[in-house]
Amino acid sequence: MKRNYLFLTVAALLVFGMALSACSSAATEAPAAEESAAMEEAAPMEEAASTCSDYVLVPKNLGNPYFDTADTGAQEAAGELGITVLYQGPATADATEQITLLNSLIAQNVCGLAISADDSDALVPTGKAAMEAGIPVVTFDSAIAPDGRNFHVNQAVAQDIGAIQIQMASELAGEAGGQIAVLSATSTAPNQNTWIEVMKEELTKDEYANLELVEVVYGDDDDTKSYNEAQALFTKYPDLKVIISPTTVGVAATARAVTDAGLIGQVFVTGLGTPNQMREYVKNGASPEFALWNPGDLGYLSVYAMHALATGEITGAVGDTFSAGKLGDYTIEDDPDLGLNVLLGLPFIYNADNIDDFDW
Repeated sequence: MKRNYLFLTVAALLVFGMALSACSSAATEAPAAEESAAMEEAAPMEEAASTCSDYVLVPKNLGNPYFDTADTGAQEAAGELGITVLYQGPATADATEQITLLNSLIAQNVCGLAISADDSDALVPTGKAAMEAGIPVVTFDSAIAPDGRNFHVNQAVAQDIGAIQIQMASELAGEAGGQIAVLSATSTAPNQNTWIEVMKEELTKDEYANLELVEVVYGDDDDTKSYNEAQALFTKYPDLKVIISPTTVGVAATARAVTDAGLIGQVFVTGLGTPNQMREYVKNGASPEFALWNPGDLGYLSVYAMHALATGEITGAVGDTFSAGKLGDYTIEDDPDLGLNVLLGLPFIYNADNIDDFDW
């Protein structure tokens, strides 16, 4: 009896030990299985992030030759980087419309946004919302205020842009000088307003004492309104010598108005334009010279900038450097007025001697 009892006890202990071992093994395998499942679940998300390819270039408005040229450069950069850059903007240069579009793009969780702001301050909350959603925000041409973007892709130094337009106006007015006017885009466009302030500062210099700024008017980057505003200036100021229009829509409309009014040689137009839209007016004398950077290069650089942010090549801090294909390397700098930015380069003067060298 004692032997049988001892045998049963030992057997029970062996079975109990095997059960404990099995439980221990199951407990060890469970976390591993859970971890494996979690990794499998996370893998598609990581893959989606690494293959993110949809970026968006957002102009002030569609149908604007300046921004169409920027998009051409953006598409060139996209091809080099192997990404998709969508070109989407409001129908008119209106901040409310632009904000509605941007909110939709943020909801779609696009990879990055390059924006030309219709209103510097109004777009700050929208820019913040994009960045909080993990979407890099760079601005080009016209900046959102610093709190609403990572950094700005600056087409040229504001001082240089404003100064060169007064220089050209002075040359066109001649030694006698005379009355000049400015026909700008919208009254809220931050880049236009900055350049106009620089122009006013330049006009205080002794060398421009013979120039009188009589008025600043706004065509809202609308061809018809800009044309009509130019005609109103002819009527209001019969001795007007030069109209400066620091906007591609306005400068072409103003030059056409001068041509249609038979005022070539009496009223000169200068400002910022593109070669293809201004070629006719350079050659007929309505606008003998104008200036601009290359908006194609501006769009190209903007795409490289937001891609560098999205891929982690840069964080957007002062001193960060990134490569922008054919344009070379760029370094983020901090400007006391503009904030974090990279600089494309200096404006270029187009005239009858070089206008046919360019086709954009």
